[in-house]
Amino acid sequence: MTKREKADQKTQELKRTGTFNSHAAVVTDPLFKENPFFDSRDLLQVRYEMLRRHSAEGLSILNAAQVFGVSRPTFYQSQVAFNKAGLAGLLPKQRGPKGGHKISNQILDHVRNLKELEPAVTTMQCVQSVKQHFGIAIHRRSLERALLRSKKKPLDRT
Repeated sequence: MTKREKADQKTQELKRTGTFNSHAAVVTDPLFKENPFFDSRDLLQVRYEMLRRHSAEGLSILNAAQVFGVSRPTFYQSQVAFNKAGLAGLLPKQRGPKGGHKISNQILDHVRNLKELEPAVTTMQCVQSVKQHFGIAIHRRSLERALLRSKKKPLDRT
């Protein structure tokens, strides 16, 4: 296996995990230029080393932000996240909606009532009923997932 193939595998894995630094070219810190252990494509490694250089070696925030290719606000955000959660805090957060935003408890109750009244009702018929009753278009799989999530909620044992 050539060195190029190994690099491509690492790049693919970094992208898959969301830790690929798309601005690797702007990292000018000497460690990342001279030492093969340090990989400017690895966002987690870049952010950690940036914070370590500031904290342990006294590199100013402005200089750290410059040589690691980030803005000062990004430096401060990374610092707060690291202080709060350690290395896990430096991992990128999921972007976009964190869950279904159209399917409310009211809609789930409506669908459950439909299924109680007529057990043979299909998911597509439920989707059509929601559209007619609430004026909201939802996807069949979104409704199926929401129904599954609502069944899996743990019991409150307090």
